[in-house]
Amino acid sequence: MMLKDKDITKRSLADPDHGGTDWKRLNSLTDADISASVDADDDVAPILDTSWFEAAAEQLPTKVQLTIRFDQDVVDFFKAQGPKYQTRMNAVLRAFMEHSQRSR
Repeated sequence: MMLKDKDITKRSLADPDHGGTDWKRLNSLTDADISASVDADDDVAPILDTSWFEAAAEQLPTKVQLTIRFDQDVVDFFKAQGPKYQTRMNAVLRAFMEHSQRSR
């Protein structure tokens, strides 16, 4: 989908009041003010129990070190995306594996 000029909202640092935000009031809020506001908001989702995170971490499969050969252009593509290219390659392979398993 192509974005059109009408879909783009432009903001300028030269006009900080554009949009009507009361920046002086927001900048004057203390951490206690923000916490009280969050506590009073019925729509704020509760923080997940931290034991959920620990359980999720335990379910991650272990990594296995192996030697494998890829086409140079494939490696170049993933390396060009930035650090942790091997993690991204693993994610692509995992997505393919899970899709194949669901398709059966």
